[in-house]
Amino acid sequence: MQNGIPLSDEDRIPWLETLRDSLRVGLLSGETAILGCSALQKRYREILRSADPDYIPGSYLCAVKFVLLEVPAEVLAARLEKRAAEGNHFMPAKLLESQLALLQIEEAEEIMKVDASLDPQAIVRTIQASI
Repeated sequence: MQNGIPLSDEDRIPWLETLRDSLRVGLLSGETAILGCSALQKRYREILRSADPDYIPGSYLCAVKFVLLEVPAEVLAARLEKRAAEGNHFMPAKLLESQLALLQIEEAEEIMKVDASLDPQAIVRTIQASI
């Protein structure tokens, strides 16, 4: 991505499996883990859900929960351009559109949606209030 080339599934799947394995260790230890990851497609989230040894694929009933930080694409683009200009983000802004095109959200997944224009503390409070 740093070179302006979107990741393929060949790139993503091993990384998601590594994240899944880390989540599983935490779940089996009774720990709470928070993971920042752009699991844009349902099949990517299914890999992460499978960290829960009791998860039945496709049921969405799982110890692994997802939060979508929602914000308009223009705001994302401005934030990305600013961070990239500061040297604080690896992905060029030109890839944002391809990333947003991958986003799949089904209501049945019951993914929590939070306004990402809120300050970070307000986002945390919003999430905590719904747990």
